[in-house]
Amino acid sequence: MCGRARCTIRADDIPRACHRTDGSLRHVNMDGYRPSYNVGPGMNLPVVRRDDRANSGSGGEVVLHCMKWGLIPSFTKKTDKPDYFKMFNARSESVFEKASFRRLLPKSRCLVAVEGFYEWKKDGSKKQPFYIHFKDGRPLVFAALYDCWENSEGEKIYTFTILTTSSSSALKWLHDRMPVILGDKGSADTWLNDSKIDSLLKPYENSDLVWYPVTPAIGKLSFQGPECVKEVPLNTQEKNSISKFFSTREVKKEEESNTQKSSCDESVKTNLQKNLKEEPKSADDEEIPSSNEEGADDSKFSVPVPTSKDVGKCQIKRDYEEFSADTKPAKEEIEVSPAKKKGNIKGGSDKQPTLFSYFGRK
Repeated sequence: MCGRARCTIRADDIPRACHRTDGSLRHVNMDGYRPSYNVGPGMNLPVVRRDDRANSGSGGEVVLHCMKWGLIPSFTKKTDKPDYFKMFNARSESVFEKASFRRLLPKSRCLVAVEGFYEWKKDGSKKQPFYIHFKDGRPLVFAALYDCWENSEGEKIYTFTILTTSSSSALKWLHDRMPVILGDKGSADTWLNDSKIDSLLKPYENSDLVWYPVTPAIGKLSFQGPECVKEVPLNTQEKNSISKFFSTREVKKEEESNTQKSSCDESVKTNLQKNLKEEPKSADDEEIPSSNEEGADDSKFSVPVPTSKDVGKCQIKRDYEEFSADTKPAKEEIEVSPAKKKGNIKGGSDKQPTLFSYFGRK
């Protein structure tokens, strides 16, 4: 789906963006065009279409025409209030079937040039917008259809809709739909003039399409200016959510490693405690029983009595208690160091050059 875009291209650069460099173009309603960083349905955008005044079959004459984004079919009642959000996109899979679009395919195809478009990633109740554009800064050209509707006051209003297709393999994580992008002059010419267009209605799979997160403030059409396309950092939760999509295997491998480490640490801890609890035996004390059993009575122990007649039974008990205390494991000896926290992975992004660098403006 494509419902927001950036189009700050100068009016005289739009024909070149659409690969139309042969001769001058007729302009229609171009005084209504206002470059914008955040354009949406109901707003004016310039499109390139075939010139209906040209001789039939010539295929070379085109018009630069400013239209409103959001198709209003010509058969709409004149008294109806136009709803530009109802048909701002058209599914390419059904344009040959639905009457609103099928009748426009033969002679009402046009090109829409923008610098990039916005798409929102849903994460529960939250939505994070991303700005998608070409890495080298050249404009994107969308396949579109247009129509003309006359209202009750006799005013003719030209409107258009952008065709969409299934998302590319690189953008499926973001959304399941994307605009039909015409990536070169050949595909743009075919869309305007040829009858066989089925091969164009497919996802754009080239690797030169890039993206980065931008401020959620662009959700409001009143939010304008360069801040719309300024990259913003994602919070930790969003980073983890997106990184999980791209590194499922790495995360799984790390979890298995952590499990093995935890099992190993637990085994070492258990063996350490067991070994420390066992009292050392020697020829002199091998008959001394363990005193770790809770509730044991000292009178039950069979402690060997030294041969010296000067040592009493009280001295024997004291020696045994000191011996038991010495054999208890110290707290520091059985603590296992906690696992280290995994550091955040910072991702870089490609900066978009200006259109002046793309067109080589003097």
